[in-house]
Amino acid sequence: MLEDELFPSTPGKVKIERAHAINRQFHRCFASTSTMFLWALFLIALTASYLSFQSFVDTSSKYLSASWGGLHWEKQIRVSAEARRARGISVLVTGAAGFVGSHVSIALHKRGDGVVGLDNFNSYYDPSLKKARKSLLASHGIFVVEGDISDGRLLAKLFDVVPFTHVMHLAAQAGVRYAIENPASYVHSNIAGLVTLLEACKAADPQPAVVWASSSSVYGLNEKVPFSESDRTDRPASLYAATKKSGEEITHTYNHIYGLSITGLRFFTVYGPWGRPDMAYFSFTRNILQGKPITIYRGKDRVDLARDFTYIDDIVKGCLGSLDTAEKSTGSGGKKRRPAQYRIYNLGNTSPVTVPTLVSILERHLKVKAKRNVVEMPGNGDVPFTHANISLARAELGYKPSTNLETGLKKFVKWYLHYYGYRSRGSKNL
Repeated sequence: MLEDELFPSTPGKVKIERAHAINRQFHRCFASTSTMFLWALFLIALTASYLSFQSFVDTSSKYLSASWGGLHWEKQIRVSAEARRARGISVLVTGAAGFVGSHVSIALHKRGDGVVGLDNFNSYYDPSLKKARKSLLASHGIFVVEGDISDGRLLAKLFDVVPFTHVMHLAAQAGVRYAIENPASYVHSNIAGLVTLLEACKAADPQPAVVWASSSSVYGLNEKVPFSESDRTDRPASLYAATKKSGEEITHTYNHIYGLSITGLRFFTVYGPWGRPDMAYFSFTRNILQGKPITIYRGKDRVDLARDFTYIDDIVKGCLGSLDTAEKSTGSGGKKRRPAQYRIYNLGNTSPVTVPTLVSILERHLKVKAKRNVVEMPGNGDVPFTHANISLARAELGYKPSTNLETGLKKFVKWYLHYYGYRSRGSKNL
C-alpha cells in the first residue's frame, strides 16, 4: 500500500495531471502577482493623491491664515503711509511695536508724515506690552503689520504697495545678557533680518533712504571716554555688540555696492515711558514696588557702574533729525549710479550717572526704599561704563538732549504707576 501511494499504477496519467496542476499553479501565481501589482499601483496613486491634496490644504491653510495680504490690507497700508503735510515723507518703521519704534512712529505721524509699522511681536518680553503699544499706534491711525523682517516676500509686497521714501529700521533682538541663553536669535534678527531688509530696499523702486539703530555696545572694551564715532569698535564685549558691529559693516557694503543711503545711530541706554521690561530701571521699579531685592552690579575695585542714560524724547528727536537730513539713495535696479550718503552718529545724553544714583532717584519718586543687593559684575557681556560724545550729531543733526535723569525717571514712574494700576505707594489696583 505504501508502494501504491508512492508509485501509482498509471504514471502517464499522473504526468498529465501534474502538468495541469503546474499550469494551474502558474496561472494562479501570475494572476496573484498581477493583482498585487495592480493593488501596488493603486496604493501608490492613492498615496500620491493624498500627499498632493495635503500639500494643497497646507498651502491653502497658510494662505488663508496669513496675517497679511488682500485688498483691504493693502488699503490700510496705503492710508497709513500717506503723508498729510507738504513735502511729508513716507516711512516704514520696523520694530514699530517696540519701545523706540512706537515713540518714533507717533512723532512722525503727529507732524504729518506717513507711517507704516512692522513688528513680529516676539516673546523676548511680555508681548501684551507690545500689543498695548500697537493699540496706542492704532488710536493715532498708524497701521502695524504683523510680520518678520526676515520674510522677504512680505517686504517685497510692502514696497510694491507703497513707494516708501524712508525706512526707520528699529527691529532687533535686544539685550546683552540674553545672548548667552539664545545666541541664534541675535543672528536671525540682527544679521539675517538686516540683510533681508537691505535686499528689499536695494530692489525697491525708488530705493528708500535707510536710518537704523546700531548701539553704543559696539564700543565694547574701549576705555577712551567719551566714546566718539571715530574710536575703534573692533573689540565687542558681547554677542549683541558683535551683531550690531556686523550690521555697521553690512550696511556699509550695501551703501558701497548698491547706493543705499545709510545712517546708523548708536543709542546710549534709552529709557522712559513704554520702555522695555528687561532694562534695569524698569525691573528695579517693579521689584522695589513688590518689595523684592534688586541686584546692583559693581565693577573692578568696587567701582560703581555708570551709564549715559538717554531719555526717549531726546532719542526720537535724533531719529527724526536723521530722517530729515538723509539724502536720497543713488541706486536703481540694484545698481549704484553714484556714491551715496553714509553716516554714523552717537545719540546719548553726555552725562553718565551711576546705577546706585539711579536707584536713589527711583526710591524718591516711588517713595519706597529699595532692598539693595550689591554684587561683583559677572562676565556676561556688560561693560563698566558708557559715555557719548555727541558733538557730531549736534553739528549735523541739530541734536540737543534736554532731559536729565531726574526728570526722565519722574515721567517714567508716573507712566508705570498708571499703566500697571497702582493707586498709591505700594498699593496695586488689580
